[in-house]
Amino acid sequence: MAAKLRKGDKVVVLAGKDKGKQGEISQVMPKAGKAVVDGVNMAIRHVRQSQTAQGGRTPKAMPIDLSNLAILDANGKATRVGFREEDGKKVRFAKTTGDVI
Repeated sequence: MAAKLRKGDKVVVLAGKDKGKQGEISQVMPKAGKAVVDGVNMAIRHVRQSQTAQGGRTPKAMPIDLSNLAILDANGKATRVGFREEDGKKVRFAKTTGDVI
């Protein structure tokens, strides 16, 4: 099955503690059905100090379920993704505007 959401896509969170936040996908995990979005679903990770690096508490973006994300169209609104053939190639398009993503 083709991926509706890919690395680099601008998305908005539909559900959860970060509902309404926007960000860019930095990593997709298709087998787990999750994605890591910059600035969304942040958790504090404790890092031990070493000779080279300073220790402390660092925020880290945790994976969020793909079902809770929607891609942003050209107007900045959440939209669903469809597939169609153009010039013999399968392309993704926004259902709201019909534009190719």
